[in-house]
Amino acid sequence: MQDTILAISGKPGLYKLVSQGRGMLIVETIDETKKRLPAGARDRVTSLNDVSMYTNEDDQPLMNIFQSICEHEGGKETALNFKTATKAELEDFMNAVLPNWDRDRVHDSDIKKLIQWYNILVRGGYTQFVDPTEEEAPAAE
Repeated sequence: MQDTILAISGKPGLYKLVSQGRGMLIVETIDETKKRLPAGARDRVTSLNDVSMYTNEDDQPLMNIFQSICEHEGGKETALNFKTATKAELEDFMNAVLPNWDRDRVHDSDIKKLIQWYNILVRGGYTQFVDPTEEEAPAAE
């Protein structure tokens, strides 16, 4: 994913990094409004490229999981409504997209956030989460 996608603690939704100012970042919402706002030094900003999810082996980068969801859902938003989903429905969803997820350390709220972020990104026009050349590089070594 070419753009730097950010999550800002305490603010809903996801943001795209637009520019850097003096002591702050200029971000734009990933939705229809495309509203720009500053993220200051006091805001806890996290790049989604740095986020991973626990599995039974190595931690899995969030972008790889988004790609798996995209392939599972055919490039569309998830059919599962994260707000009303039961624990069993969330577990079935995770088993379909990431079979080796760590059931002890990944909570229902984490799965709901994963689904919510994926849907925001798809609505924002993102459907390619992993660069295909990056996937092939480790296999060539």
